Amino acid sequence: MGLIETRGFVAAIEAADAMCKTARVQFVRYEVTRDALVTVLVRGDVAEVEAAVAAGSRAAGRFGAPHATLVIPAPEPQLEQPMGGPVRGPSDSTP
Repeated sequence: MGLIETRGFVAAIEAADAMCKTARVQFVRYEVTRDALVTVLVRGDVAEVEAAVAAGSRAAGRFGAPHATLVIPAPEPQLEQPMGGPVRGPSDSTP
């Protein structure tokens, strides 16, 4: 699981776009919080998520430094539902 927090929605869109284009990750969601902070969440293999977060951080940097970045290599199962829902396997159908 990888997260980038930016100040402003445009920087978050740039980060999410770069993350999805750079590595094989799945965009899970974004969340807007107070003070115009926007957090983008992706999931995938650890190496792919690390590459995506690095690329997203660089892209968001064009609009000001990212507020925070985080890669969680093996998230605790209790985090799955509150953070991004259950992990879907290749055999699961997505609507």
